[in-house]
Amino acid sequence: MPGRPMKRRSFLQALKAGVVALAVPGFSRAAGRRAAQRYLRPPGALPEKEFLSACIRCGQCSEVCPNRCIDYFGYENGVASLDTPYIIPREKGCILCMKCGDACPSGAIKPIERKLEPILDGVKMGHAVVDEDLCLSYQGKTCGVCYRACPLADVAITVGLLEQPHVTDKCIGCGLCERSCIQMPQAIRVIPNHA
Repeated sequence: MPGRPMKRRSFLQALKAGVVALAVPGFSRAAGRRAAQRYLRPPGALPEKEFLSACIRCGQCSEVCPNRCIDYFGYENGVASLDTPYIIPREKGCILCMKCGDACPSGAIKPIERKLEPILDGVKMGHAVVDEDLCLSYQGKTCGVCYRACPLADVAITVGLLEQPHVTDKCIGCGLCERSCIQMPQAIRVIPNHA
């Protein structure tokens, strides 16, 4: 049965979290801080409330992801999000292969054709924002790494003098720019649409 491994995994995660929470002072505060971490839903995901209601926590979206950027929440983001897919853009961005929507059996992630217009119309993961105080290109050192990482270069992001990035309103928030940024902390971040 496809549901059984997920239930067992959830049970083991809860058991482990409970043991650690009792044994380690401050663990629950640390878990609360992780819950505040920015995350994205996979491309084509329904709006958050609808997504949480429609997602059956089957794990198929992650199984087909060639970039292995999709992970699943444990209890750190609350019970409602348990075993739902998410992407942390600083760890790995979405390459827009659109396979997760094709694999989703419940419709929580809509299938979207892998062409420019359907992606621009149907993918709303977030929107990238540049911190000019951190960006090397705005400090007089040419960089352009975020621009070259963008699968929608010259559509979602353009560059100016010294490769200064300018994010357009067509950014869909895949996270590849944030993942590729060489600054610490990163000078470009994706703000999720569900926030």
